[in-house]
Amino acid sequence: MSGVPAKHSVRVAGHRTSVSIEAPFWDALKDVAASRGQSLNLVIAEIDAARGDASLSAAIRLAVLDHYRRLAAGGG
Repeated sequence: MSGVPAKHSVRVAGHRTSVSIEAPFWDALKDVAASRGQSLNLVIAEIDAARGDASLSAAIRLAVLDHYRRLAAGGG
């Protein structure tokens, strides 16, 4: 498991940007999108809209963590 962030290009609110995310978080984010039946860019746009002052990369990590915590608690 690599702890080195890699840059990924994404489209948010109609413009391209990049996020630096470790491979396990990126893979988990793709799983989150698939489980919701949404595109990766749509999930990222939703995270972006709710992130407040956090960086987009940090907000993605926290959203992935929250998703799996809810699953572990039985909250789907």
